[in-house]
Amino acid sequence: MKQYDVIWIGTGQATGTVVPRLTQAGKRVAIVEGGRFGGSCVNYGCTPTKTLVASARAAHMARRGPDFGVRTGEVSIDFAKVMARQNAMRHGSSQGMEQWLRGLEHADIYPHYASFVDAHTVQVGDQQIRGETIVINAGARSTSPAIPGIAGVAWLDNARLLDLQELPQHLLIIGGSYIALEFAQIFRRLGSQVTVLQRSAQLLSREDADIAAQVQAILAAEGIDIRLETSIQRLTQKGPQQIAVSFQQEGEERQVQGSHLLLALGRTPNSDRLNLAAAGVEMDRRGYIRVNEVMQTTAPHIFAVGDINGEGAFTHTAVNDGEIFWDFYSGADDRTLSQRLPTYAVFIDPPLGRVGMSEKEARASGRNVLMATRPMKQIARAREKDETAGLVKILVDADTEQFLGAAILGVGGDEVINLFTPFMATGQSYKLFRRAVLTHPTVAELMPWILDDLKPLKPLE
Repeated sequence: MKQYDVIWIGTGQATGTVVPRLTQAGKRVAIVEGGRFGGSCVNYGCTPTKTLVASARAAHMARRGPDFGVRTGEVSIDFAKVMARQNAMRHGSSQGMEQWLRGLEHADIYPHYASFVDAHTVQVGDQQIRGETIVINAGARSTSPAIPGIAGVAWLDNARLLDLQELPQHLLIIGGSYIALEFAQIFRRLGSQVTVLQRSAQLLSREDADIAAQVQAILAAEGIDIRLETSIQRLTQKGPQQIAVSFQQEGEERQVQGSHLLLALGRTPNSDRLNLAAAGVEMDRRGYIRVNEVMQTTAPHIFAVGDINGEGAFTHTAVNDGEIFWDFYSGADDRTLSQRLPTYAVFIDPPLGRVGMSEKEARASGRNVLMATRPMKQIARAREKDETAGLVKILVDADTEQFLGAAILGVGGDEVINLFTPFMATGQSYKLFRRAVLTHPTVAELMPWILDDLKPLKPLE
């Protein structure tokens, strides 16, 4: 049986930042990957979807050409080329990562799925290997919900959707969060009819109501049919490309039919495939692996990073998990999980960038909160680009003068939000941020000036 200093299970995005450090430190590493190298981000998430977002935006801006005095004629979509472009991006990234990892000294690749035999032994294919330290980076997959009729319907998840050969005539989407809305806008801009069915009373249920309402208005203005407060009753395959979704809304039984169905109802961790009980690794009730401040599981020599631990579900948080593990493993012991600020973006167009608390979270915190907002239409750079949808919201603790959070829904919001994240990490007063001189003309330059509008939160009516 081969012995390793570290067995690394799965090749999500933390792999590329940590494994080279391990091998450079002279550690013997086993890299175990039964699927595609690169994990969800490269193969089914960030890389392909943002490539599709770019194609969809190109189509959208081509149609808007006359608004800017540019006449392009009728816009048509070469869907095969759109999909070929995203496939080239994701396949190239995955293959490149695999080749790179295979070239590392002191590392062996096992192209199999892993299963624990005991706390230090892992089954890979027809052999067993043993590790002093084990890192689980096995990610998550789309949730397969228990909806009546689902077994008889040719439904899609975010992975299978990327293999489409033809543009859906009418894409039905069950779910109203990040993945659902990105795909809704992508396919609408590419020419599909799109219907979104959301269970709750607003899209993006973790966001503030005013942000969600503006997102809904943006998508509806592009022709996306959005149905809120729906309870899905049954799925029915009516024909080769005819799927019916029966649902209740406002106390009535209703039905919508489309050519394709995307289910975007969350993610399920791949912990159920690892035989974790044999290693003494505990999960929570949803199947996420329990970790402490330094990514240790209930077995101290086993660590869990990335989507499988339920502590972020983003590529950047997975990478940070790896950094936290490395600091602890290498003896630096600098970073911990609780130090991390929640930050992310929703890559609709215009995008939503978020860091720290939302307004509803700030209200629930019991703090003395100041808030400033400004519609994007009052920001000159947005007007110059004729992209005025959205708003900026900034939250401050009046007592400590520290930022509590920010939300930027609007042009460049996914980039501009990163002004706040490192500043918040320092814990400095917002008054110092206010003194910064930023480049004109940009969306970002208005962020310090918006602080002049800070006022105490008004009670909710």
